[in-house]
Amino acid sequence: MGYLIYGAAAEYEFDDRTLAHVKVAINMKLRRQECFFLSWSNPAEKGSGRISLWLSPGIPLIFRFAGSKAPELNQVWLRVLSELSHTPRGLLVISEREAEAYASSHEVE
Repeated sequence: MGYLIYGAAAEYEFDDRTLAHVKVAINMKLRRQECFFLSWSNPAEKGSGRISLWLSPGIPLIFRFAGSKAPELNQVWLRVLSELSHTPRGLLVISEREAEAYASSHEVE
């Protein structure tokens, strides 16, 4: 499990594979100096509910991975995350399986 650390010390846990894909999607937005929401749902074992962060290029952001090897990136998952980042909800963290299903039911460039 890895962590997205935002601002002073807020840590949010993600599995390394998901975090690697979220990192690339966030990088694409912040590189263009875009501010946006990053949102995800917590599973029941983590207390349920939803979390949304307002990401801005001026706030420190750290990605800390547990594994020593970078996972292979799924281009479909990255394209779906990128597409979702341009919606009013912002960048919605979804699983690889959800991204594949989304891509097959929508035209994802």
